[in-house]
Amino acid sequence: MSDRQTTTQLSNVDAYWLHIDDPVNPMVITVLWGFDQPIDFHQLRALVRERLLVFERFRQRIVFPRNDGRPHWELDPQFELGVHLHHIALPGAGTQADLRDLVSDLLSTTLDRARPLWQMYLVDRCGTGCALIMRLHHCLADGMALSNMLLALTDQGAERARAAAQAEHHGARSPLAAISEAARAAEHVLHEGWDLISHPDQLLKLAGLGLSGAGAAGKLLLMSPDPPTLLKSPLNVAKRAAWSGPVALADVKAAGKVNGATVNDTLLTAISGAVGRYLRERGTQVEGLTIRAVVPVNLLPPGVAPNGGNHFGLVFVQLPIGVADSVERAERIRAEMSAIKRSPEAVVALGLMGAMGAAPIEIERMGVDMFATKGSLVITNVPGPREPLSLAGHPIHRGMFWVPTARLGLGISILSYNGEVQLGILTDAGIIPDPERIVTAFHQEMDELIGLARQVNPVEG
Repeated sequence: MSDRQTTTQLSNVDAYWLHIDDPVNPMVITVLWGFDQPIDFHQLRALVRERLLVFERFRQRIVFPRNDGRPHWELDPQFELGVHLHHIALPGAGTQADLRDLVSDLLSTTLDRARPLWQMYLVDRCGTGCALIMRLHHCLADGMALSNMLLALTDQGAERARAAAQAEHHGARSPLAAISEAARAAEHVLHEGWDLISHPDQLLKLAGLGLSGAGAAGKLLLMSPDPPTLLKSPLNVAKRAAWSGPVALADVKAAGKVNGATVNDTLLTAISGAVGRYLRERGTQVEGLTIRAVVPVNLLPPGVAPNGGNHFGLVFVQLPIGVADSVERAERIRAEMSAIKRSPEAVVALGLMGAMGAAPIEIERMGVDMFATKGSLVITNVPGPREPLSLAGHPIHRGMFWVPTARLGLGISILSYNGEVQLGILTDAGIIPDPERIVTAFHQEMDELIGLARQVNPVEG
């Protein structure tokens, strides 16, 4: 790898994620890979150096100019892999509960801004095997881009790392995926002034987005706050993590066929039901209640691989958590998602985040609060590889990730891998101290949806 000194300014959107990071709500993506056998730490260290550090971003720190200029990336002159790669072990019997506690502790901590913004832990004594936990700040890249880079660490992705090393050797930087022209237009026009928030009629003048873009921007800015439930309680510092067992992707697809729903529609139906069940158990009256989920949407053009940065917008999805009937709930989710797919809302949201990233910090915090008040939870979906992966010859039998919740008390991550789907649950411990109950409720909802599908199509079931 090259040691040449290069600097790159953070994009406005990446700066947004950096600025809203705080101890109460770290803007850090956490990834877990599970293995049935131990991995040699020295071998892992060699693979990280060979396959991951060829991506320049993993050797760069953020520098803040003294004249209040834009923060930028530069190579850390004192970079040391040992500061970022750690070898630890679970206490006691090394149960899944012990692993959950460790992940929860890590989710509650921030990263050192004086160094490259990532940490990695090889965790021994996870039953008969081990786990690899990776923590990466959201300003490095979005979930899709980070997934793309971390795949280079696997045996199947080693060729990607070699290609990155060759490009850097010849003086070429690893290409960052381009944001669509519509997203760039949104960021440009929205950067013109935050008086748009108090005078949304000016959005009609937005060049390049037309009336549909102006309507989407008006919808975002004028959207009423979400209903007051326990999910809207003040945040604490401690976080709690949980994850579901695997659900066969074929079963999810079969459940969606009953009413023409997609895999995502079906999962959102089950998640809505699970959140409704949990709130009812906690004494909340949810009958007829609808809340909004903040859902990231990938905005990269088709066929463009994400190699860094944040290239996603946000949409607000209405979740009918108060509808007990799963068929009716599924139909409402399907109609909601169909309408969102025809709206430029995600592009406009990306522009808003870019404008906030370039605004004074006080304005930026106002914008973050604006997003947080309009939703009650974050739901994100990252499609993983369809085939099994391995690291140092050891199959990855479980993969999971948790995303930051941007000042909300509940985040749900959906990961598909090797023909199965799992959920990762991240909660604020003061709001939801027992995320395992949401996991249980999710499995109950999925069992009901799959059971209905088997009644309609017994052969397929």
